[in-house]
Amino acid sequence: MGRPRPRVAKGVADLPPSGIRRFFELVERIPEAISLGIGEPDFTTPWRAREAAIYSLERGHTHYTPSRGIKELRYALADYLERRFAVSYDPDQELLITIGASEAIDLAVRTILEPGDAVLIPEPCFVSYAPCTILAGGTPVSVRTVAEHGFQLQAHDLAAAHVKGGRAVLMCYPNNPTGAVMDRPGLEAVVALAEERDLLIISDEVYAELRYDGDHLPVAAIPGARERTILVGGFSKAWAMTGWRLGFAAGPAEIVEAMTRVHSYTTMCPPTMAQEAALEALRTCDDEVARMRREYNRRRRVIVGRLNEMGLDCFEPRGAFYAFPSIARTGLTSEQFAERLLVEEQVAVVPGTAFGASGEGFVRCSYATSLPLIEEAMVRMARFVGTVTG
Repeated sequence: MGRPRPRVAKGVADLPPSGIRRFFELVERIPEAISLGIGEPDFTTPWRAREAAIYSLERGHTHYTPSRGIKELRYALADYLERRFAVSYDPDQELLITIGASEAIDLAVRTILEPGDAVLIPEPCFVSYAPCTILAGGTPVSVRTVAEHGFQLQAHDLAAAHVKGGRAVLMCYPNNPTGAVMDRPGLEAVVALAEERDLLIISDEVYAELRYDGDHLPVAAIPGARERTILVGGFSKAWAMTGWRLGFAAGPAEIVEAMTRVHSYTTMCPPTMAQEAALEALRTCDDEVARMRREYNRRRRVIVGRLNEMGLDCFEPRGAFYAFPSIARTGLTSEQFAERLLVEEQVAVVPGTAFGASGEGFVRCSYATSLPLIEEAMVRMARFVGTVTG
């Protein structure tokens, strides 16, 4: 007999473990730690949405739905996107309800990529973008963003990174982990380059409702962008529905129909009761979203102020619920800073390198936790920084 064949596919075996997951394993050993690491709202899903799910179960709504999602939810989502962000989609042909925004991203890259196609990914970025690209047979190409530009993607950097076989840009604004947003001129420059190079755009806008200096501007609202953009969103962040696992994709009918085909073979449809909860959230929970956004904004001002006071330069995040301070003055790497802070002061933050090599010299601090805990964490972090910089 020959040498046994490996049981795990090489492409999967070669995937590096998530930097966030590895660090959370360390956190689990210190249960008393204050965590600023989790990208999850500390709020509970609004009662009206929970009640709708309960009522759906009471009525026996426990069966499959259409693969695209419940018709009423798709129509309510189309109304919401037009009402809030002035982008219009046909709910029967251009919308797909998915199992979280993560599934929408996975479906998008699997649908549009041929083997070897390159995907340009601005960094720092959410941890799944490059692995999803690799698993779809594509090649991730990092595009560095910097604090000096507010972590906004620069079109000239995108052009410089573009390689033969470039197929798409996969971007996230408001951004995880930096809290950056893209302004209109920046988006217009990126869209113009995408038109010139015939690039598709996958735009992860799951934090669209969490912008603090005005309304969110979707990429698809920029002239020339809609027919080459797959807009990805979800209910996890703004409606505090992380555990419900519900997201969506909106885009050109041809692409969405193909994504739906892949979706129908792999997951069939999202959970019925989660869809009914999301329908109620869209219809009646605007006030709850606004209330949570105001509270995040209050926490944002506190955490950014405290970080700057202790000498960790932190540009002002304008969206999401993350601060991304520089820890360069401490002389520590991102991982050294995070591990020592956890061990010495029992405060958990995430090393910037969990979000790509461009994150070195930074850590991510989530303010999706209560203000008293944030304030205590800042006291401990300031003490740690004082000890290190002495």
